[in-house]
Amino acid sequence: MIKLAVPKEQHLNESRVSVTPDCIPQLKKIGFDIFIESGAGERASFPDSMYIKAGAKISRNPKDLFKNAKLVIKIQRPFKSTKKNELSFFEPDINFLGLIYSSRFKQEFELLKKKKVNVFAMELMPRISRAQSMDVLSSQSNLSGYKAVVDAASIYNKAFPLMMTSAGTIAPAKILVIGAGVAGLQAIATAKRLGSVVFCFDVRSATKEQVESLGGNFIEVENEDSGETESGYAKEMSASYKKKQSKLLEENIKKMDIVITTALIPGKAAPVLISKKMVKTMKTGSLIMDLASEFGGNCELTKHGEVVDFETKKIVGPKNLPSSVAQDASRLYSKNILNFLNNSCEDGKFVDFNWDDELVKGTCLTKLKKGK
Repeated sequence: MIKLAVPKEQHLNESRVSVTPDCIPQLKKIGFDIFIESGAGERASFPDSMYIKAGAKISRNPKDLFKNAKLVIKIQRPFKSTKKNELSFFEPDINFLGLIYSSRFKQEFELLKKKKVNVFAMELMPRISRAQSMDVLSSQSNLSGYKAVVDAASIYNKAFPLMMTSAGTIAPAKILVIGAGVAGLQAIATAKRLGSVVFCFDVRSATKEQVESLGGNFIEVENEDSGETESGYAKEMSASYKKKQSKLLEENIKKMDIVITTALIPGKAAPVLISKKMVKTMKTGSLIMDLASEFGGNCELTKHGEVVDFETKKIVGPKNLPSSVAQDASRLYSKNILNFLNNSCEDGKFVDFNWDDELVKGTCLTKLKKGK
């Protein structure tokens, strides 16, 4: 049996756990002996007793948890502070799976490399059909899009749906979603279910059909460029396009009650699409929910982890939305990981990663083992 270790997440505002009890029997079946750090799943409503019942072992000492482990699975990068340093527990040749973001957290990544750890950055999963069930960014972004609308509804001081009462009629909220990726499309669907009128902007013309299928109204800049990379992600556009885009957004934003931004460019800072000048033109009491705040933000005024009050408007830079629905987010992440490990199984058993597989190559950041 191969030892698989699941540490408790230590980063602030992180309530998820990387492996959930429902996946334990399947992991055992393919050859893993699963050790869970005590309390790892509590914040996601998975107590130790559920893991024990599923067939996992509970470890109360982090050092013992990591000892002789072949795989360590987390959500966030290893935690390091003056009181606790998870990096000190890593042994050479451990396979570590998690969300790494090596270009942003270079120091932690370099320390893992020095430890001779095989680092798998799950956020780099190639965007191909057979990888969909392993795509952690998609599973977590789906929940982010949903939660962004729910949180916006709780902050916004008006109702979302059309209401006709004896005292008068309440007009439906107008919501603009910027970015029709996984998070954006879920935001559209959720906002529609709550009764609002939804508009969406995306540089990729191919997303128009998806937006309209959810009941959204697609607004676009006339352009011959498809606006997407070969991998299907939005790409950085030309200066002339950006000028037209800015004018289009300026015209539409002032009509909106809520704007939800999700625009990201892989490997780069989030594009700033909403200027201070645009915010000034927005309605009194309107709201911007900036899902790109962790990567710099799509709004010039965004501050990550804060609610900025600006001339009767609010700009929200939410922190780790998937963690606020930790139970579902953990289940989806755990299933993604299980599917990734299954991908390297031979005859129903996991012995090692299939180092020739494009999904393994695409996610493994460090030098592969000799002879592999």
